[in-house]
Amino acid sequence: KQFKTNKNNSKFFFFKNKMVKPHVILTTFPAQGHINPALQFAKNLVKNGIQVTFSTSIYAQRLMDEKKSIDNFPKGLMNFVPFSDGFDDGFDHSKDPVFYMSQLRKCGSQTVKNIIINCSENGSPITCLLYSIFLPWAAEVAREVNIPSALLWSQPATILDIYYFNFHGYEKEMANESNDPNWSIQLPGLPNLKTKDLPSFLLPSNVKGSLRVALPPFKELINTLDSEINPKILVNTFDELEPNALKAIENYKFYGIGPLIPSAFLDGNDPLDSCFGADLFDKSNDYIEWLNTKENSSVVYISFGSLMNPSISQMEEISKGLIDIGRPFLWIIKQDEKNKENEKKIIGCVEELEKIGKIVPWCSQLEVLRHPSLGCFVSHCGWNSALESLSCGVPVVAFPQWTDQMTNAKQIEDVWKSGVRVNVNEDGIVESEEVKRCIELVMDGGVKGDEMRKNAKKWKELAREAVKEGGSSHKNLKAFIDEVAKGY
Repeated sequence: KQFKTNKNNSKFFFFKNKMVKPHVILTTFPAQGHINPALQFAKNLVKNGIQVTFSTSIYAQRLMDEKKSIDNFPKGLMNFVPFSDGFDDGFDHSKDPVFYMSQLRKCGSQTVKNIIINCSENGSPITCLLYSIFLPWAAEVAREVNIPSALLWSQPATILDIYYFNFHGYEKEMANESNDPNWSIQLPGLPNLKTKDLPSFLLPSNVKGSLRVALPPFKELINTLDSEINPKILVNTFDELEPNALKAIENYKFYGIGPLIPSAFLDGNDPLDSCFGADLFDKSNDYIEWLNTKENSSVVYISFGSLMNPSISQMEEISKGLIDIGRPFLWIIKQDEKNKENEKKIIGCVEELEKIGKIVPWCSQLEVLRHPSLGCFVSHCGWNSALESLSCGVPVVAFPQWTDQMTNAKQIEDVWKSGVRVNVNEDGIVESEEVKRCIELVMDGGVKGDEMRKNAKKWKELAREAVKEGGSSHKNLKAFIDEVAKGY
C-alpha cells in the first residue's frame, strides 16, 4: 500500500525557457536522524504534486534498500538516486570524521552535480535543490548549475539562531566566558541561556565539543546562507512552538514546516503513512506485545538515539536507578561489537533488570511513544526525539549528551515545561538517585508531574493543528511549494 498523493496538484512553469514540472532534488547527510525528517518532507512534497529525487549516500541507500523500508513510496513522483561520499562500502565514523567530511564534500559535490545534469539530459530537469545540515557545498552546486536552493534544517530554529549569532558578533564572548558555569547570555529572540544550555560544539571545555568537528561546517553553512540574496530555511518545527526563534534573524526567511512525522502518528489524515521509510538498523519484533501487557501510563521508555550509547559508568547508574524505582521500562541499547561488551559489563544486574523491564537494540520510536502504556520518556533530547515526544504528548526526563541536545533540554524544562532535566555530578555523570528523582517526579502524579503531562498534551494538540489544512505548517508548506512552482 502507498500513502496518498493528490494527482490534481500538478504544476508547470517556465524554467530556462521551457515549460517544465517542478522537480526538487533533496540531498541529505547519511545518518538516521537526518534521513528521517528529510524523507518525511519529501513525502509531503510528493503529496502536493512535486516530483522529488531523494539523494543520500550510496551506503545509506543500500541499507534502506536491504531493509525494504522504501518499498511503499509511490513510483514516478519519488525517485532515489544516491551520491557518493567516497566510502560506498561504509565508514567507521569513530576514526577520522574530519577526513570523512572532506571526502563527502569532494565526492558528494561532483556526484550531486552529475545527478542534476543527468536529470536534465533525461528530460526531467531539477528546478530546486534542498540540502540538509553538513551539506553546505550542495548550495554551491546549485549555483554552478543555476538553480535555486534552500536549506532543510532538521534541528530547532533556536539552534540555527545560536550559531548565526555566534558567527555574527558573539563568538568571542561565547568562547571566553562560557567556561564560567554562572555565565549566561541573552541572544535576540531567544531565552536566557547558561553555559550548560549552549550547543556543545561551541564550548571549548566540553569533551565532545572540544573536537569541534562540526563547527567549521556550521560556519560554512552560515556563510553560505549569508551569500544568498534571499536565503530560505525550511525548519522541522512549527510556529506555535518557536514563535520568536523563527523571526530572530532578519535576513533569513524561515518556514516552520514540522513536525516532520508520519501522518498516522500526527494528524491521522493518511493512515498509510505510518513510518519514515528509512530504517538503517534492525529492530526487535516483540516489544509491542510486551507493552500490551502493561498498565496505561506505567512504562518508562529510555533511548539515547541512533548515534551512541552513554558511557559504561552512566549505564550502570541508570541501571541502579531503574532497579530502585521498580517500574516497568523499555530500554534501547544500540548493538555493535563494542556495545555487546558494554552490555555484559553493566549490567552485572541484567537478571534484576529483566525481571522488571525489557532491553532491545532498536524499535519504532513513534509506535512506542503512541502506546497507551507509556508514562515517561528518558531521552537524550536529539531534536527528532524531542519533537516526537511533544507530538505524542509524552513528558520527558531530559538527559542531554552533546550538540543541540543541551539547548533542547533547556527548552523542554523551562520554555515548553513538558519535562525535567537531570543534574550531573562533577564528573559529568547522572547518579542513580538523580535518575530515580527525575523519573518519579514525572511519573508519581505530584503537582509538577501533572503540569508536565498537561503541557505535553497541549503541545500534542498544537502540533496536530499546525499540520492540518489551514494550520501554520500547512500554510508555510503551501507557500514554499508555490515559490518552487513559480521557479523562484
